Amino acid sequence: MSRPRRAAAADTDLLSADSARQEAMRPLAERMRPRTLDEMVGQRRLLAPGSALRRAVESGRVHSMILWGPPGCGKTTLSLLLAQYADADLRAISAVLSGLPEVRQVLAEAAQRFAEGRRTVLFVDEVHRFNKTQQDAFLPHIERGSIVFVGATTENPSFELNSALLSRCRVHVMEAVSVDDITAALQRALADEERGLGGQGIAVEAPLLREIASAADGDVRRALTLLEIAAELALDEGGQVTEQTLLQVLADRTRRFDKDGEQFYDQISALHKSIRSSNPDAAVYWLARMLDGGCDPSYLARRLTRMAVEDIGLADPRALQMSVDAWDTYERLGSPEGDLALAQVAIYLASTAKSNAAYAAWNAARADVHRYGTAEVPMHLRNAPTKLMKQLGYNKGYQYDHDAAGGVALDQTGFPDAMGERVYYEPVERGLEIKLKEKLDRLRAARAEARRGKG
Repeated sequence: MSRPRRAAAADTDLLSADSARQEAMRPLAERMRPRTLDEMVGQRRLLAPGSALRRAVESGRVHSMILWGPPGCGKTTLSLLLAQYADADLRAISAVLSGLPEVRQVLAEAAQRFAEGRRTVLFVDEVHRFNKTQQDAFLPHIERGSIVFVGATTENPSFELNSALLSRCRVHVMEAVSVDDITAALQRALADEERGLGGQGIAVEAPLLREIASAADGDVRRALTLLEIAAELALDEGGQVTEQTLLQVLADRTRRFDKDGEQFYDQISALHKSIRSSNPDAAVYWLARMLDGGCDPSYLARRLTRMAVEDIGLADPRALQMSVDAWDTYERLGSPEGDLALAQVAIYLASTAKSNAAYAAWNAARADVHRYGTAEVPMHLRNAPTKLMKQLGYNKGYQYDHDAAGGVALDQTGFPDAMGERVYYEPVERGLEIKLKEKLDRLRAARAEARRGKG
């Protein structure tokens, strides 16, 4: 016996109400996820009208690809749109949560759908976290065309993905979204009555909205999350988001920084190169960026000490001692007081004279060690603590420099006979090395003349 129409209608109303409640419970960032390419903010270079990728997506002829970019730039959204425009099934897995058995199951299901005439866009989030074996599992399926592979990564694919996978995918570089574009996304969320906050009486003045966009640091998802939190707090204040509201919301904001990721190495590289370029203002900026992002100050102290040795060297020997002192000061004071010691030494290293002559000399000497192997120590340089060693000629012909004219035995070599005299250290005409260069030039010329005369 069929149910009464009134009961069936009531069930339909209940299902609609449940669906509406479930939709309202989804985060604002998820509800506002773009449904078309035109709704995406940022990525103007990659998705500009007429661009190669946009033409491919709009025509439904999508290819396997790696999307490389910072968090919140639209990698997941773009993968959803790829499947939508290509009229394909979408399967999404996370390299953090999925193991090889799940990967194989997803691939088997995609192969079955392919046999039935359906395509599958397989989105793999954080693909760089898969090891080589897991990455290799995708290769035959990409080649057969049973999946359109879309891998998302925040790390440089050249370092994190194996060459076999990279050769089968195009790498598309996505950029952090600008403050202007994020502000536009926030304005859309405030106005949208279907998916956003429109109709709820939430008001945010333009400068405060831009402050939220700036605090998101290029991450649209983060910006929408901050706006949603601010809106919830504002409901108790008549719907107006105030400066006091934002103080609560943005109190714990941090800039993008990953101590094991590419941003970490990019920023330490920027600090090192700013010091090498004698730009103290840029150096102290990058130091502040890294400390602000949570970098271990002891690591920075170690790197600054390395810079003092590698890039300042003997042009200013005080730099090494200052770096060690700053390191010690930080260990004693901690943060934030010790941060100033690191800033001070970064500014000094960038401001003082530079020389990598000792660094270059060390590398040249190491190269000769590998080239000549275990070359014999000349007899005159050998130690002779026993009578037998003296009888064998150890130490024979050695000239005690303090007894020589001028305090240097100029015709005495310090190298193995097979090598001959070498020059590794070439002081630059900067800082203290100006004086060292003058002295060594005189000594080397005198040694060469003495060896010619002895020969």
